[in-house]
Amino acid sequence: MEKIFNFEDRLVRFAGESIFFTRELSKLFENEYYKNQLIRSSGSASLNFGEAQGTITDKDFIFKVSLVVKELKESRNSLKILDYIKEGNSEKRNKLLIEVEQLIAISSKMILNKK
Repeated sequence: MEKIFNFEDRLVRFAGESIFFTRELSKLFENEYYKNQLIRSSGSASLNFGEAQGTITDKDFIFKVSLVVKELKESRNSLKILDYIKEGNSEKRNKLLIEVEQLIAISSKMILNKK
């Protein structure tokens, strides 16, 4: 994946790449469950960051970015489960796992910087 330095753009790309990844999963019940979870949580992280950018107070910003971290951790968990059961393209899955770790670290640092 090409380096993107804008955090919002990285979140959008992560949500999009998560969708592309899930499109290739087999139609097993358990895959459908984690596919839906990953799509919702990755998209929610991006949407919540968009809301965070419109906040007025630091407290509101911290709350919204905390939701971003929560959703990213949920995305990471879904990816780890899919990794454990060896579902999906392993190269794409590993890239998503690396990216989600970086996104969690960046958003957590944003929170610390506002406190």
